[in-house]
Amino acid sequence: MKSRALEKWSPWLLLFAVIAFWQGVCSLFNVSEFIFPSPLRIWEQLIEFKGTIAAHAWRTYWVTMAGFGIAIVVGVLLGFLIGSSRLAYSAIYPLMTAFNALPKAALVPILVVWFGIGIGPAILTAFLISFFPIMVNIATGLATLEPELEDVLRVLGAKRWDVLIKVGLPRSMPYFFGSLKVAITLAFVGTTVSEMTAANEGIGYLLISAGSAMKMGLAFAGLVVVGVMAMLMYELFSYIERNTTAWAHRGSQGV
Repeated sequence: MKSRALEKWSPWLLLFAVIAFWQGVCSLFNVSEFIFPSPLRIWEQLIEFKGTIAAHAWRTYWVTMAGFGIAIVVGVLLGFLIGSSRLAYSAIYPLMTAFNALPKAALVPILVVWFGIGIGPAILTAFLISFFPIMVNIATGLATLEPELEDVLRVLGAKRWDVLIKVGLPRSMPYFFGSLKVAITLAFVGTTVSEMTAANEGIGYLLISAGSAMKMGLAFAGLVVVGVMAMLMYELFSYIERNTTAWAHRGSQGV
């Protein structure tokens, strides 16, 4: 029981320890806030500029969710296609892997030329950086379906489509939710990077503005807000995963 309680509170204890150490170092060595602001200074900036930060955070959030929503649709469709066909796997997967290796920040100037400064490049950057994990995990869940199970279902009269829809997709759900938890954090990274280059709103724009004005506490406050938003979405998907795919984690519940 004690180990369960410790496991539950361990992230908060670690966070508290990191913040305490951070504050202690800044106070002990009198570190300038222009170089490395203390947690106390960041908190003060959060309170002082809460209205501004909230407006930029809301913009970053809905732009990220728009790009992430497109990533889910495209990732699931491509993953289903790749995982259900050996030909598609051989033809598409290597190309998608090569595309994923491209630095997405380098694509932002191109997207600006095509779509102008604004939400277009931010949404597309969030999409481009986050769809690959979803695609790969859906494809993996379908492609690794046990041949023996498929043979048994075929003997019972199931067609290839029935096997994929009724067995393959449910079996892929743990992979899918695992990919969502990774992809949502990447989507926030993509949006923020794009806003730093091609926007006049959002947390990325706030980071550039605060850095130019030497308001490092405000810049760090923006980073904290992005981290909190990403972590909240991560926890949301974890909650949905626990309540929809508990069967896949049954053997690890006692660990």
